[in-house]
Amino acid sequence: MATIQGLWAREVLDSRGIPTIECTLWLDTGGIVAASVPTGSSIGKYESVEVRDRDQNRFLGKGVTQAVQSINTQIAPQLIGKDPTSQQEIDQLLINLDGTAKKEKLGSNTLLAVSQAVIKGGALSLNQPLYFYIQSKYKMSQTLKIPTCIYTMVNGGEHGANNLDIQEFQIIAASHLDFSNSLNMAVTMFRHLSQVLAAKNAIHSVGPVGGFTPNLYNNTDVFELLIETAKTTSYVFSQDFFLGVDAAASKFYTGGKYHLRERTEGYSSTELLEYYKKIYDVFRVLCFEDPFREDDEKMWQQITAELGETSRIVSDLLTATNPERTQKAIDKKMANTLLVKPNQIGTMSETIAVIQLAKKAGWQILVSHRSGETNDDLIADFAVGIGADYVKFGPPNRGERTAKYNRLLMIEAELRRSQLATETK
Repeated sequence: MATIQGLWAREVLDSRGIPTIECTLWLDTGGIVAASVPTGSSIGKYESVEVRDRDQNRFLGKGVTQAVQSINTQIAPQLIGKDPTSQQEIDQLLINLDGTAKKEKLGSNTLLAVSQAVIKGGALSLNQPLYFYIQSKYKMSQTLKIPTCIYTMVNGGEHGANNLDIQEFQIIAASHLDFSNSLNMAVTMFRHLSQVLAAKNAIHSVGPVGGFTPNLYNNTDVFELLIETAKTTSYVFSQDFFLGVDAAASKFYTGGKYHLRERTEGYSSTELLEYYKKIYDVFRVLCFEDPFREDDEKMWQQITAELGETSRIVSDLLTATNPERTQKAIDKKMANTLLVKPNQIGTMSETIAVIQLAKKAGWQILVSHRSGETNDDLIADFAVGIGADYVKFGPPNRGERTAKYNRLLMIEAELRRSQLATETK
């Protein structure tokens, strides 16, 4: 049995140039793994807390040297000699060391850096691919498959440039496309969209997470553009792909109204629901993530009741990968799809427990990147291993996003080889 021989953390930069944590773990067998923690910009009030240095002379107060020190001096000595496959035991040790409900002492970023390194170490100790290790250990799916990909094409809100209110405009691959073909479609659409925008003299530069940030008159113009773009390719709207949005509605809620550039006076909650129903009818928008602010519970219930039979109502800030929040949303029927971000809760074991809760209730699972990413591709293996229905890793653009898609390509190839080997026996 392999044991943990050493653990060491350091400060690195995420894709936005903001510090985050990388944690390296050594096994006594000589194996080494490293894991880095993504960071978010659309951070909800129910998420666990990141620890930052707040020293304005370093990285505008965003440094993580205190978190790194906590790992190297406080956590690492307690993990030496432990079995890396004892994920639950180690994660509980981390939770106990912090001792706060929202990880305010050590920080969710600190705990997750270690927890991710441990799960990678566990897979390495058994000489197994990470996705296979996770499936074998937690048994949340009967078969290994690549989840359906939701690709961001256009960004607004905090991911844009004061251009649009809705945070993400997405295309969702149809089920008849395998992953390789869906990725080809996404790349083709993304490149052709650039040409369509340029032809219209619209801004065709990209924002901080890689999606286009065009200067359009209103939000629904994006749907028209995506449908128009499809006509310049071999792909057919409503046949090869559908549309989705991450509204991030809490970001455009002020003064008791939801404010979209479609009109000046703002929308009441009921009026915003009518807006969503209209874009569903006209543009076949089949995925609504964070359609209302996290405390607008009545409207979460209403949109799920009215559109939930045909659409994915995805809870992100509402549930924050938190078991109590998720159970409440399940009980009140406020969504039908759980968005999963491990750094919202702090450890891999807690993340898996929330997924198990949602799956038991019949919800679907969407595993997500964050705006501040690294080249670590753990989240791709994790999504396959837990049997996620969907993943969203951003546009097929920028290295920290394509790292995840490239990892899915590798997993797909490995699964095909495994299937072929089985069939030829």
